[in-house]
Parts: sequence; C-alpha cells; structure tokens
Amino acid sequence: MKRIVWWPALVLTMLLLVGCSQQAEVPAAIKTVEQEKMFDASRDFDQIIDEARGTKVDFYGWGGDENRNKWLNGTVAPILKEKYDIDFEYIGMNIEDILAKLSGEKQAGAETGTIDMIWINGENFFSAKENDLLFGPFAENLPSYQQYVDIQDSEVLYDFGFPIEGYEAPYGKAQLVLIHDGRVTDETPKNAAEFLAYCKKYEGQVTYPALPDFTGSAFVRTLIYDLVGHEQFMTMEPDKEVVKAAIEPALEYLRSLNPYLWNQGTTFPATSGEVNNMFTDGQIVMTMSYNPYAVAVGIGDGTFTDTTRSFLFDNGTVGNTSYMAIAMNAPNKAGAMVAINEILSAEVQATQFAELKTLPVISYDNLTDEEKALFDQVDIGEGVLPQDELLSKRLPEMPANLVPIIEEIWLEEVVGK
Repeated sequence: MKRIVWWPALVLTMLLLVGCSQQAEVPAAIKTVEQEKMFDASRDFDQIIDEARGTKVDFYGWGGDENRNKWLNGTVAPILKEKYDIDFEYIGMNIEDILAKLSGEKQAGAETGTIDMIWINGENFFSAKENDLLFGPFAENLPSYQQYVDIQDSEVLYDFGFPIEGYEAPYGKAQLVLIHDGRVTDETPKNAAEFLAYCKKYEGQVTYPALPDFTGSAFVRTLIYDLVGHEQFMTMEPDKEVVKAAIEPALEYLRSLNPYLWNQGTTFPATSGEVNNMFTDGQIVMTMSYNPYAVAVGIGDGTFTDTTRSFLFDNGTVGNTSYMAIAMNAPNKAGAMVAINEILSAEVQATQFAELKTLPVISYDNLTDEEKALFDQVDIGEGVLPQDELLSKRLPEMPANLVPIIEEIWLEEVVGK
C-alpha cells in the first residue's frame, strides 16, 4: 500500500492540537509499529497483571491433540478467569499457517494483529525470530520462570541449538518413545542394528511417518545419532553437502531398511496419526510417539491394549522442549505474559502432568514440599517408562537449520531407494 504524502502533516497537526501535555495519547488509529514495540515487559509484574485484568488472550497452536485442547480450554482457561478475569481461548492451527498469518500481517503493516500467544519450537522459532515476528525478551520477567525453571538448563537457553534470549518460555518436554504390543511382539530393539533385524523378521509390518512429519523426522534423527553420533551436528554448518557427507552411513542404513518396511519403503504414511491407526488396526507391529506417556493415555482411553508398552534405544532417543512465544504485534502482550506465567506455575504444570502426562518444564528441586506432592501423587499410568529413565536417555536436538536439510536429503536419497 502506498504511503499518503500528507500523513506526516496530519500527525503534526494532531500533535499541535494536543499541545505539549505529557498525558496526551496518540490515537490508536495512528499508532506506529515502533510505538507498539514500546510495551515494557521489564516493569513490575503487578502492573502487567493490572493491565491484563478483564482482557482476552488468544493462544494459537497445533490443534490435533484433543486432550491438550481440552486441558487448555477446560483447565487452564478457568484458572485464568478466576485469578485474573482473563478470557483465555486456544485456537487450533498448523504452525505453518500461524507463521504465514503473522508474516502476512507484518507485510500488510498491521500494527495490531490477531494472535497473542504461540505454541512453537525448533526451526519455526528460528524462522519467526529471524524474521522479527516475535516479541521479546520477556521470559526473564516472569515470576514463575524465575522461581520454578532451571534457567541454566540448556533447553531453557537454546531451542534446537539456537539462543532463545528470552523470546519464548518453556511449555512442555517431549521425547520420542517406541511402542509395541507385548502380546504381538516380544522384541524391543535396542539400537539401529537390532531394528534392522526386527524389520526383517516382521517384513512389511514396520514403517515410520514420512518426513517432515515431526515424529517421523525425530525417529530418523534418532537413527542417525545411533549410527554416527550426535556431537558433530551441534556445531555443523548448514551446508547440504556437508550434512549429507556426515549422515551418509545413516542414509545407506535407511535405504537398507526399505525392502523390509511396509510398502517396501516406496511410500510412507503421511503422519504419525496414520502410523498409530495402522498399529491399532494390526497392520503394523510398532508405532512411535513424541509424547513419552502416550501409551498410558492410549491405554486409558482404550486406543491401545493393556499389553502395549513403550521402549527406548540403549543410546537414547531425541527429546526436546516446546515453548510459548508472544507475537510481535500481539494485541494483548500483558495478558499473554500473565497467561504464560500462570502456565509455568507449579499448580498448572502439575495439572498438565496429571491430565496430559507431559514431562514438566519446571525443576523439581525448586518446588516446596507441598508443590512436590502435587507431582508425586500423579499416577503416570500403565506401559510407560519412569521419568528418570527417560531423562537419562534423552538426546539433544540438532540445530534448527540442519533439520530441514536432513528432511530434504531423506526425500531425495531414501524414499523408494
């Protein structure tokens, strides 16, 4: 849209009309992006709470997890309403569409957008931060962040290898687990070599989600780590040829799997949901999840049999943290900060652990005895691994700018090969 040449004159006229009064406010209709950026996240948090009272907060994120949707709108929302008179709504949308919406608003010069909070991590956070779509820093000013979070934890400082710098706050921990039904298969392969033998034994009955599905991509990275280690990737330049050379042994391994996979590896299920459906229908003998307690949830709701179990490779599986961010042009930054702070509280993190079986992002050592009891009394359910075993076999994520390169190479060098 072209700028109108008399716009500065209009602003000057209006400023003259209000005089030099320090109390004068610029009308909302002519607020600039720079003025919107002046929201002070570092002021006293009680002032931010006062500003947030009686407002509405819209939280955008992936909507495919009905249990999470229920927790957000049925547990978190009432807490925020009761404590702060905040109307909180979770709006399900794919992250690609969320970022496209933010980018479109920025390009259109929308000074006040429609998104307050965002569920985000990894390459999406890297892209959003690089393109100035996120507000911050804000996390360090949250009382719950300071009280409960281990601020020296690498997953609090870095998201997929990239500095967070206060532009997002932790939300929940995830870790890849492998899943089988003990009544169908006794084996639980402990490494890549055993997994190949497993696929040969159950030829045509094993598969994984096609990349870039989040879970499928994590599974491939776990296999890469098992075959060539993970340390080299932490400082690797995002050059396709460099990455390809580093993972070549894993590419050869993945190609060797294909003849024994479902559909001979010529195609792969598009999503982890499809793989789960194939598993529950008996088409395949194994599935996987980025929720380490997915088996307990599945047994609880009848999706999985009571003999379903989760397992890990001996060298571990990829784990990461998801985060909450605030849009640069969020209409309610104060409300978003209050909502994020409350989600980081011991009370709400405990409800997330109890209702969703999501690994908490707050440090157990930072809790009072009463707060520890909230977590200690949670029944994690059947068929799952204890938290200490999960965390002891938790492998770090690759830097975000390597992930899409590996996904592209996989498509070119593995599918149908």
